[in-house]
Amino acid sequence: MLFIFDLMKIALKIKKLTLFFVTVLFLAASSFIIHWIEPEVFTDPFIGFWYVMTTVTTTGYGDFVPQTTFGKIFGLILYFFGIGLIGLVIGKIVESFDIYRRLKEEGRLTFKGSDHYVIVGWSNKAKHTMYEILDVDDEARVVLIDSLPQAPMDHEKLYYIQGQATDKETLEKANVLNATAVLIFTQDNEINPVAADGTSLLTVSTIEGYALEQERDVYTIVEILKEEHIPMFKHANVDEFVLADEALSDLMAKSAIHKGSSRLIMKLLSRKSGVDIRKINKQQRWSTYNDAYEDLKTLGANLISDRNDFDILTKLDQPIPADAELYIICTKEMYKKLT
Repeated sequence: MLFIFDLMKIALKIKKLTLFFVTVLFLAASSFIIHWIEPEVFTDPFIGFWYVMTTVTTTGYGDFVPQTTFGKIFGLILYFFGIGLIGLVIGKIVESFDIYRRLKEEGRLTFKGSDHYVIVGWSNKAKHTMYEILDVDDEARVVLIDSLPQAPMDHEKLYYIQGQATDKETLEKANVLNATAVLIFTQDNEINPVAADGTSLLTVSTIEGYALEQERDVYTIVEILKEEHIPMFKHANVDEFVLADEALSDLMAKSAIHKGSSRLIMKLLSRKSGVDIRKINKQQRWSTYNDAYEDLKTLGANLISDRNDFDILTKLDQPIPADAELYIICTKEMYKKLT
């Protein structure tokens, strides 16, 4: 009995691949051995394999039972060694799942998907943005890059990558080259806006430089705290930037002048309202802006702009350029029908 425990201690130290190979070899050899011992009962190696598997997994259907003393002795060998070996294999499998779960929580795995959204820097703003993205896009997946010891929350569509976004290895793990967009946030309640914008600038410069090296285009969106830093971010080829203080100031000013307008804007921006601003491409059946306007109106959507041009109502008779990017206001269900 002590000999068996010594063998189990050795087996626990065996590498997974070696254990898998030994297990397959043991099961295959046992199938042929029991067939050789009692060919009348176990008429072929497959029947032998069936008996071996039902024995070592303790299923024990009893449809095939060895009749000779030699066969029964071999059955006892299967009991002592086979069951222990299968137990070790199952333990290794469970251990592998646990290791995978831990590595995923700690952000040490590489994200293999594409068309995802990368968020750099976890904060309440980033969390809210993630929920907005997932609500608008049902198929969206979000990859978070941060230096936290483990993922800040458990969500089936959130993938965590531990590291610095200024490290190219981290960017490779997050697969930023195949991302739909990269969103860079500052920390909550940042007291040093110069340092915060400097960190964001270094991060986005690294991302854009990495994309340039790989001859790829990465769409970057950055939160900026100081307006005077905008020229530097433009020089870094940032696609879009959001001035946190300016957005709040504009909303407060509009509320003061046009009372109640803030509620309208916040409702439009919120995923809870049921409607949202969405981008669509020009349809072949649309020649002029008026064609698009009337067609979308009948479908329950409002055409509001072509890129940043909101003067659509004054240009209804003008032709729509082939590269137009039209923005509409509609519900998620209506948008799915349109696209």
